[in-house]
Amino acid sequence: MQQETLTRGLKNRHVQLMAIGGAIGTGLFLGAGKTIQLTGPSILLAYIITGIVLFLIMRALGELLLSNLQYHSFVDFVRDYLGNMAAFITGWTYWFCWISIAMADITAVGLYTQFWFPNIPQWMPGLIALVILLVMNLATVKLFGEMEFWFALIKVLAILALIVVGLYMIFTGFTTNQGSASFTNLWSHGGWFPNGMHGFIISFQMVVFAFVGMELVGLTAGETENPDKVIPKAINQIPIRVLLFYVGALLIIMSIYPWNAIVPTESPFVQVFAAVGIAAAAGVVNFVVLTSAASACNSAIFSTSRMIYSMAKDQNAPESFARVNQRKVPANALYFSTIVIFIAIVLNYVMPEGVFTLITSVSTVCFIFVWGIMVICHMRYKRTRPDLARQSRFRLPLYPFSNLLILAFLAFVIIVLALAEDTRVALFVTPVWFLIVSVIYMLKKRVKQ
Repeated sequence: MQQETLTRGLKNRHVQLMAIGGAIGTGLFLGAGKTIQLTGPSILLAYIITGIVLFLIMRALGELLLSNLQYHSFVDFVRDYLGNMAAFITGWTYWFCWISIAMADITAVGLYTQFWFPNIPQWMPGLIALVILLVMNLATVKLFGEMEFWFALIKVLAILALIVVGLYMIFTGFTTNQGSASFTNLWSHGGWFPNGMHGFIISFQMVVFAFVGMELVGLTAGETENPDKVIPKAINQIPIRVLLFYVGALLIIMSIYPWNAIVPTESPFVQVFAAVGIAAAAGVVNFVVLTSAASACNSAIFSTSRMIYSMAKDQNAPESFARVNQRKVPANALYFSTIVIFIAIVLNYVMPEGVFTLITSVSTVCFIFVWGIMVICHMRYKRTRPDLARQSRFRLPLYPFSNLLILAFLAFVIIVLALAEDTRVALFVTPVWFLIVSVIYMLKKRVKQ
């Protein structure tokens, strides 16, 4: 009889690059201009604060996962510490988070491809990309790891290239149409908070969304070789990655161009590379953003299928989703998630772009919920399993102060979402999702009885 278990096919380099890839989204390459224009140089502080909080969340997640190596994902410890209903709601909510991101990203693949092939219908590249990603995910988990490795590597090389080119421009006093490149540009155009505290506070909605997906490492536990060594290493390097890839890149950009000279509708990466005479700058950055969108969709297909697999093992999803194929991949779960993502390609015909803004805003609220549940589970684990907590070799620092700090920050972000008109709607729509999932759970429970 075939053993219905996953295989540990993800190696150290796969997990390390996945941790980086999860922390670098298209928001950095395309959305950084808008964020800088809104906030000014204080955006660096917003990224540092959010990075610290996300690092603490990941430490809590890592401690829980390594307290029991039988955990395949965080939904397993949610069931243990908060009960089956909480596991059901959290699992399906996380599934919805990634499905919505995948829908937006598969649409983005079509848009980015039109940069080179403007006459191709927008839905076609998205469909081709989705089929390729499904086929590669069905092969082996190792192949998924290889894809994410190379996708992440492209993003990393693009940022490192920006930093190296930027440092050259700064130290040689390179002159652009906005003056000389210099670190003094960071504070000589209205100071660190040129738009006051309001601009700084509002920026957190975009900064937090830039970090969603970092917890993807928490879904690789069941398929990682030596998880007790690999996962702590990936989590502990998060602060360095945040400082280098986010803070470092934005610091260089605002040193080359004063924050108020950056065009919000264009990618700052394009502006920097174009300034040194790289004519193909727009095409290069478009390629990076295209692979970034494909990477996010790839991660979504992986994470949603593993979440459904994990829930099916706990009888919170149809039993057929707990089956794996001969390559130890949860094929039925993969098919289901891909079919739902395919709806985005169909919706491109009939739905306006505003719907995707709403979906991603709702997704952000749902991610905040999932992160909060992880932290609450950690508090329960510390209180109810002191025996396991004492044996832990990978602890969340400053417990319980860290937990309370994280929860206060997440509450602050919810308030920030309420301040902005385009994200406020999500706070009214999201409770409907939780109501639907809760009702489904109650009906399922009643049918079982």
